Amino acid sequence: MLVVFSTIEFLFQFLPLFLLGYYVTPPKYRNITLIVGSLIFYSIGSGWYVLLLIFSAMVNYWLSWMAYGLKLKAPQRAKRFFLAGLIFDFGMLVVFKYTNFMIGNCNALLSLFHVSIPEANLIMPLGISFYTFQITSYLIDVYTDKVKPARSLLELGTYMCMFPQLISGPITTYEEMLPQIRQRSVDARRLEEGLESFVLGLGAKTLLADPMSGLWNNLTVIGFESISTPYAWLGAFAYSFEIYFDFAGYSMMAIGVGKMLGFELPQNFNFPYISGSVTEFWRRWHITLGRWFRNYIYIPLGGNRCSWALQTRNMLAVWAFTGLWHGASWNFVLWGLTFFALQYLEKNLYGKFLERTHILKHVYIILLIPLTWMVFAITDLHDLGVYFSRLFPFMAEDAIKGNTRDVMLALENYWKILLPCFLFATPIPMQYYKKYRRSGFYLIVLILIFIFSIRAMMTSENNPFLYFQF
Repeated sequence: MLVVFSTIEFLFQFLPLFLLGYYVTPPKYRNITLIVGSLIFYSIGSGWYVLLLIFSAMVNYWLSWMAYGLKLKAPQRAKRFFLAGLIFDFGMLVVFKYTNFMIGNCNALLSLFHVSIPEANLIMPLGISFYTFQITSYLIDVYTDKVKPARSLLELGTYMCMFPQLISGPITTYEEMLPQIRQRSVDARRLEEGLESFVLGLGAKTLLADPMSGLWNNLTVIGFESISTPYAWLGAFAYSFEIYFDFAGYSMMAIGVGKMLGFELPQNFNFPYISGSVTEFWRRWHITLGRWFRNYIYIPLGGNRCSWALQTRNMLAVWAFTGLWHGASWNFVLWGLTFFALQYLEKNLYGKFLERTHILKHVYIILLIPLTWMVFAITDLHDLGVYFSRLFPFMAEDAIKGNTRDVMLALENYWKILLPCFLFATPIPMQYYKKYRRSGFYLIVLILIFIFSIRAMMTSENNPFLYFQF
């Protein structure tokens, strides 16, 4: 599938051909080349859904101008156009992402009467969760006078459809991207930095995330009922590394391609596993998503500038929406509410104590975050209960306590990947890289990462990025 950055087709066909066409295009016409290339990129992976993307850009362009033009003369009409835009954008997201989830829950109730509603034959468009948040932030910012409407559909299309960030972010605002959309430069330094970032992200995906997915997949094939407690904990750490290096790797590649095109995309990850609290973890994990929820849900609801009860309500709303945004399943709702509970407890019970510790707060995160990822990864709530009974043997009488042969075999097969995962989840390697990145040694390191990544892509099954499904 071409929309995966970590494929031979993307690296040696689409990207070089697109960059060649982009660089030979005069600067004032590069947005056209970028949009055409982005639509080709998206259509190969999503087919006719590219028409939905184009239609969404056109609708939001028109509605933003109507809301902006009527704001002073007819504020109520302007508000109706603004609300129509929000209903359209979130309506499309709900229809494609949550229809079957709602039908399934209705059928659970209707089963009492022995009737059911047939499921809709809908496939979720790639990236709809991400580009919906981008375009709604534009619409909200226009309506609240933070930014003027796009001068042309071309400008708005460039912001919405730019292929490096279209599928999985980073989520940007129109205000921060507008200066770059209108004027940007491409030079050897940006190209070099972009290639470096891309190769590092490619290595994170193919050399760390994908092997960890093998460990997790092996565990799921065995079945949660059959695994020992040590293997269950190893699986939780494996999935934690997989999702981190998978998504952080994608973000690095997106930022790298952006640099090659002259764009500066925002940082999306900042070594979240070294955090000392859940609150800090979410300041470091998926930074641009957290910023979106803060700016467009938490602050408009009142943020911290209200009573304790309303602050709690605001936090609950943010985490409920965060869980639902990630997936149409009850485990994602539970995952979001889990983080609400943890942040509430930190804020009101033990957070100040954690701040005063040096080692305990990091142990807390190292042990806690993998447990939350299990709620995220296991969509069936019964299977989730089984898995936690394996993590904590005292939770069930049938837990397998003594047999550790499974974990020993897994460690024998994967220890050479687990150790680098622990190391590269810390800032230490990046600190050395930034210090010595101009040396010939690190150029050799980059070349080797690229070669081994290509080898991994050619010799193993292609694994799409995990966040594509969200």
